[in-house]
Amino acid sequence: MKRKLLVLPALLGTFAPILAGCGASGTGSSGGKAIVIGSTATIAVSKDTPAPLDPATSYDSDTWNIFFNTFQMLLRYPRSGTTPEPDAAKSCRFTDKQSETYRCQLRSGLTFSNGHTLNAEAVKYSVDRMIKIQSDTGPASLLSGVQKVETSGDEVIFHLKSPDATFPFKLATPAAAIVDPAVYPADKPYPGLKIVASGPYKLDSFTASDAVFSANTSYHGDVSRNNSKIEMKFFNDSAVMEKAIAAGTIDVIAGAGVLKPSQINELQNGKYKNVNLSQTSGTETRLLFFNTAEPAVKPKAVRVAITQILDRAALVRDVFQRTKEPLYSVVPQGITGHNNAFYNLYGEANPAAAAKTLQNAGITSPVKFTYAYRTSAGASASEEALWLQKSLNNTGLFDVSIKEVPYSSFLGDALAGKFTVYGLGWIPDFPDPDNYIAPFFSDNFLKLPYENSVIKSSLLPSTRQKSSRPSTSSDFEKMQNLIAQDLPVIPLWQSKQYIAARDDITGVEWTLNSTSTVQFWELGKGVTS
Repeated sequence: MKRKLLVLPALLGTFAPILAGCGASGTGSSGGKAIVIGSTATIAVSKDTPAPLDPATSYDSDTWNIFFNTFQMLLRYPRSGTTPEPDAAKSCRFTDKQSETYRCQLRSGLTFSNGHTLNAEAVKYSVDRMIKIQSDTGPASLLSGVQKVETSGDEVIFHLKSPDATFPFKLATPAAAIVDPAVYPADKPYPGLKIVASGPYKLDSFTASDAVFSANTSYHGDVSRNNSKIEMKFFNDSAVMEKAIAAGTIDVIAGAGVLKPSQINELQNGKYKNVNLSQTSGTETRLLFFNTAEPAVKPKAVRVAITQILDRAALVRDVFQRTKEPLYSVVPQGITGHNNAFYNLYGEANPAAAAKTLQNAGITSPVKFTYAYRTSAGASASEEALWLQKSLNNTGLFDVSIKEVPYSSFLGDALAGKFTVYGLGWIPDFPDPDNYIAPFFSDNFLKLPYENSVIKSSLLPSTRQKSSRPSTSSDFEKMQNLIAQDLPVIPLWQSKQYIAARDDITGVEWTLNSTSTVQFWELGKGVTS
């Protein structure tokens, strides 16, 4: 998730308070009482998700918020900055000039929460297992560059198929979460809602209404906890969650898209005396993906017309009340190599130009298709869908219907090619331009029919040979330009990050890292300011 790259200062993990009189600074203690975090996560066992808490099968922000706090990886992301630091590892390094061999030496005395030993063989087992299971809904694609894993005493050696300077950042994600070989099967998921791991916290219980975490006294790493217990309470309505923080039954609301824009603005304006809101720039992006094998959107002219119609500035103003920023490329502002490829190529919204585009291509209007979006309790997904529908249909050039799909089946349906056009929010695994391009256009996590051989076989491999990430800017700009030209996707907006917290909560400024992950250990309770 991290590396030396040209990021905006706000992306380095520090939050700016919007309200004066924010919570006390410095570290604090919860005094043994749980700090309660409100969440709109919908994590449950179902036919589509039989093993939602197995790192091999889950690749979304809700589960990763849990994984980062319970599982241990060889490397972890620091309080601020973008370079991974050792956690289960004592040290890690490339041992060749080509960046194809990566070695990590483990700390001594590592154990899982059940008392079992965590050694180099467990690390190898975990990586091999992730690759072997190869779940459609898991993050195995992040490890697709691994040729083989070897061990030598307390050392783990990764042999890569080709040079990859981003590999340390992948090892700092739950794709490389270390699991207990005695608990997690080698060739199938670990079902249910239990976790056996070695991270800073252990999962004590998980129900439809809440999840309880306590300090893992077996943890050996550099994380210092400012509390001994965390509880997550799950809400299916962000308005109810807001009332809970006002009443003091929860302490914190954090995470990507959990509050609606109207709630953010009201909290920003001091709606509650003892609740403060903090803000920083975000790395989440929102994208429209096209199944370019579907007849309705297979002609490029149709996709060009859509991007010529959509007014991003109006979207973030009218739907999101300026709590987002317009985005004109797949790589967001603040990340190395960002450019405005879509704006440079298509300019401002222009429905008249869209009509001419379709006419010149001989395409009869209106073009009919269904737009699919995921159910969301807080992030205005339905309002966004209605805005998109109205924007396209009001031109008379399109006849768009919209379809809300449950969280549990959305990703599986997308992978199965069941959608013609769908919206997807993307929170990076690590804040590097590679992770905004490779998952979709090289590893093809979404199984898109679109391919670009120049990106996959030339430009992207070239960037992975460069440990100095600013030196990759030119190649990433070329990739963004190619994507804008081919239009398999349309970027819509880039997030801002927000945390609401009661004023006796400390550590808020460090709680969300540069990938919007909630770091439980930073939260404490101090003296009300």
